[in-house]
Amino acid sequence: MSQRKVRAVYMRGGTSRCLVFHERDLPAPGPERDAILSAALGSPDPYGRQLDGIGGGISSLSKACIIGPSSHPDADVDYTFAQVDVKSPTVDYAGNCGNCSSAVGPFAIDEGMIRAVEGETLVRIHNTNTKKIILSRVPVRDGEAEIAGEFELPGVAGRGARIALDFLEPGGAGTGRLLPTGHARETIHGAEVSLVDATNPFVWIRASDLGMSATETPQAIDANRPLMDRLEAIRVEAARRMGMPGSAAVPKVGVVASPVAFTALDGVAYAAGASDLLARVISMGNCHRAVPLTAAMCLAVSARIPGTVVAECVASREGDVCIGQPSGVLPVAASVIIRDGEACAEGVTVYRTARRLMEGFIRIP
Repeated sequence: MSQRKVRAVYMRGGTSRCLVFHERDLPAPGPERDAILSAALGSPDPYGRQLDGIGGGISSLSKACIIGPSSHPDADVDYTFAQVDVKSPTVDYAGNCGNCSSAVGPFAIDEGMIRAVEGETLVRIHNTNTKKIILSRVPVRDGEAEIAGEFELPGVAGRGARIALDFLEPGGAGTGRLLPTGHARETIHGAEVSLVDATNPFVWIRASDLGMSATETPQAIDANRPLMDRLEAIRVEAARRMGMPGSAAVPKVGVVASPVAFTALDGVAYAAGASDLLARVISMGNCHRAVPLTAAMCLAVSARIPGTVVAECVASREGDVCIGQPSGVLPVAASVIIRDGEACAEGVTVYRTARRLMEGFIRIP
């Protein structure tokens, strides 16, 4: 054969899509595995479209998940996330994807990796990227992950079965500390920022310091090259300060502001009181159409840390943090306590939907 066949499942998890593999069907971690993931998604593609693979030309559609037996005593499966760059031969494992995390439980159930419990099945997931545990509560009907339901996820058309995800002790996922530099706020290239590591490392920037309102469309942000260049310069310096230089994927960068009225990408208008803060998130050189789940979770944690640029945007200190983002308003619950004088994130709970789109073999030239 002129092409290699590798068994895979194509899934939507939250507002992302990903190729999902059994660990046993791939080579060991290294260049050969990375070459398979890149070729499957159609990277590298200098045209940025991934036409020779099944990626979608943007970071949220160029992802892979690798699932195997658990190496952790408190988990049922191991899950490794891979971010495949669109234009370069880069596969990044530095962080996790919250959206893709929602696909892991349904995959493990439908593949028979754990015993399905009718009604709801708890899948304990060990994310190898961050060394953190995720509890996924997956609706089950007739022994398979349920997809039909009434939960509506901003950024995804229609409704589906609600999957609850509990990210336990998410602080320090990439750097080992919730506040990697020990400061809630600092200045980088003339902008006030907060460097926070919860579920993934992020640098949060005050919108007004960039001449922004955080209501701009993703298309407008992507088209503003001077802005994108400045955001990348801030991200690179933040990575150096956080002790993780060289990664193209983390820290990710986000812009935050106090809530005002805005219109989402689907044309729905939201009043200023509908959200607690506004955010725009950039990853791998593109502004997300829907705030990534790890970004939403880090935002919710950051909103509960006194002194951050995120906390200054939020009026309410109780209940869910409602995030105004391009695809609507997303509520996230976060628990942060002060322990020995330092902020500690106990956990974050979010809700997603997921669906198996296709199964079979991916062809690798």
